[in-house]
Amino acid sequence: AADLCARNEINVHETYTLHLRGGCGSIGRAVDWMNAAVRAVVRMGLYVGAKVYFIHEGYQGMVDGGDNIREATWESVSSMLQVGGTVIGSARCKEFRTHEGRLKAAHNLVQRGITNLCVIGGDGSLTGANLFREEWSGLLAELVEQGVIEADAVQKYSALHIVGMVGSIDNDFCGTDMTIGTDSALHRIIEVVDAIMTTAQSHQRTFVLEVMGRHCGYLALVSALACGADWVLIPEMPPEDGWEEKMCQKLSANRAGKKRLNIIIVAEGAIDRNNKPITTDNIKNLVVKCLGFDTRVTILGHVQRGGTPSAFDRILASRMGVEAVLALLETTANTPACVVSLCGNQSVRLPLMECVQMTQEVQKAMDEKRFEEAVKLRGRSFENNLKTYKLLAHRKPESELPTSNFNVAVLNVGAPAAGMNAAVRSAVRVGISEGHKMFAVSDGFEGFYKGQIKEIKWGDVGGWTGQGGSLLGTKRTLPAKHVDKIAEQIRKHNINALLVIGGFEAFECLLQLYEARAAYEEFCIPMCMLPATISNNVPGTDLSIGADTALNAIVETCDRIKQSASGTKRRVFIIETMGGYCGYLATVGGLAAGADAAYIYEEPFDIRDLQANVEHLTEKMKTSIQRGLVLRNENSSENYTTDFIYQLYTEEGKGVFDCRKNVLGHMQQGGAPSPFDRNFGTKISAKAMQWISKKLVDTFRQGKVYDSCCLLGMRRRALVFQPVVQLKQESDFVHRIPKEQWWLKLRPLMKILAKYKTSYDVSDSGQLEHVDRNRPKESDASVAM
Repeated sequence: AADLCARNEINVHETYTLHLRGGCGSIGRAVDWMNAAVRAVVRMGLYVGAKVYFIHEGYQGMVDGGDNIREATWESVSSMLQVGGTVIGSARCKEFRTHEGRLKAAHNLVQRGITNLCVIGGDGSLTGANLFREEWSGLLAELVEQGVIEADAVQKYSALHIVGMVGSIDNDFCGTDMTIGTDSALHRIIEVVDAIMTTAQSHQRTFVLEVMGRHCGYLALVSALACGADWVLIPEMPPEDGWEEKMCQKLSANRAGKKRLNIIIVAEGAIDRNNKPITTDNIKNLVVKCLGFDTRVTILGHVQRGGTPSAFDRILASRMGVEAVLALLETTANTPACVVSLCGNQSVRLPLMECVQMTQEVQKAMDEKRFEEAVKLRGRSFENNLKTYKLLAHRKPESELPTSNFNVAVLNVGAPAAGMNAAVRSAVRVGISEGHKMFAVSDGFEGFYKGQIKEIKWGDVGGWTGQGGSLLGTKRTLPAKHVDKIAEQIRKHNINALLVIGGFEAFECLLQLYEARAAYEEFCIPMCMLPATISNNVPGTDLSIGADTALNAIVETCDRIKQSASGTKRRVFIIETMGGYCGYLATVGGLAAGADAAYIYEEPFDIRDLQANVEHLTEKMKTSIQRGLVLRNENSSENYTTDFIYQLYTEEGKGVFDCRKNVLGHMQQGGAPSPFDRNFGTKISAKAMQWISKKLVDTFRQGKVYDSCCLLGMRRRALVFQPVVQLKQESDFVHRIPKEQWWLKLRPLMKILAKYKTSYDVSDSGQLEHVDRNRPKESDASVAM
């Protein structure tokens, strides 16, 4: 079926429809950043030859019918990627909760031949959709009895198929690591926190921030982790009795340590052990009364639901939307309603009601004060966030720390990447918690052989999570020519383990140190590398620290560039991105920004391809499309340069469109790290340090030197420690890229959404699984967010 779709030979008789968040079981919240999913479902549906309908105003539109159900076209979803909310609306619908309301809805769907629903919403909306599916045959029988529809319609439209996508900023749906909208909400929160932090340059204040999360504390927890908050209060894990005194002691200690700013983050549904609400005013009054600190309250409210969607949400929604259409194509009368979910970096399909039931079990556990169970039910991602926050935010007294007598050095190598500082902070604090003495190396291996090594303490890394670049300094210098001096420094400072944070250069450095072990036993120590580069060109990992921040910079710039053409004549923009020979930024940035083409080194192109792209854009410009976007990776071709492509498009587009070009340059490397990069860097670094600690302890017990030399990376669903020697076979050292790259499978998706006729590989599409099997047992794939 997939091959037939790809060759446009599929004959689809059923009609597909899109329904955005309805009101069954809803609590009346706004719909957030779902337009990318709408766009993907519509365009993928049209690509496979289906008829696609919008249902405006959620379930209310389905009940009311009429103009609320309209056929969608390709142009219906143009220029909507950067728009927040949902362009087709959402509304609570009490009538759909009744049998009579669902009977009206069934009639409206049958009139248009609709027997497939893609539902984007929360657990209430999805539960309502599943009930509708279960009642479908009975509703049709009633409509026949009433004489509203013909008897043959019961057989013709015998089954209603449902596929769900979860849209919720709270990330409160069990079965998926991330829901659509969560990352964008985190962006809004962190923007506010970063703005508040600047006032600390001249004031000594305590800020109490309330974020959304009536029943789920994900936003509060992750934003606290991302900004290094002093205290966080969430509904899943109420503080122990006496927490007020402990919190005030910590705030006082931080202030005594010359920290001007204290931040407390509170979920709106925060409670104590007796299920009594903890409000921001309660906390403010407590701090003022006990400490006398100047304390301010900020309630973010619906600011968290506004603005443009982040790059992560656009990519997630696009991937889920396409997966939802594929799931509908494969569904049968016996297939249960499923929900498209994210596990690590892979799409999966889970039975809808299994996810809903587990989500409801979380609230039941909280109501019954089984809080630890509630945290576990939330999933590995939530549990890992909570453990990491506790590890980094609450320092144990010196008397309670283990005494390992090990020294661990941490350094940055290669080009700066946003999130490096968060990774260093995490490594230092976890290392100290494990009883190690931590050493910071300035300016990479160049600083190492020069002896720029000094001990770094817990308080030295305070406030590092939100800092861009590399505060330790970073150089591209490789160690091969200086191994003797580096070995001497290892002996001098008695370094027992090494944590290297960087890009492809860091990978090469570890290989060189590993190969030098034959001559220098000083390098026979545990060594671990964390991938950190905007290019995302490190072998052994799907994602690298810093790439998400760069993608957001590209997408935000592309949005502004496209907006600059608003109201002008037809225009095509040629944008050059960084990445060396790796086309990740151009491809994934193009998918998130709605590009018409992206030229990369990994997919060779010639003048015929350029001509076909120009002709494609020319045809689109003759319709209602007013703007085109073309991305080019900086090293995609030696001869087809950005200037050449710009001149070619300008010449060939005469009379139809004009062109502009932009080279984004190093702006992609700068700026404050995104919430994703802060948390990815923080948690992957904590995991690496715990691994190093275990290896050091095992080594000591065995009475020999452990010679592990690994890279920690995310591969599909799991975080995996992989020997760098093994990864050497998977690397193209000439072009500094992995030989196989997962994101290349996203290129057909980008082309399909840009209206190209191309084949789509469904070999990696999700398969129906069960909730209790959708997580790896040993490795935590959800550490990224």
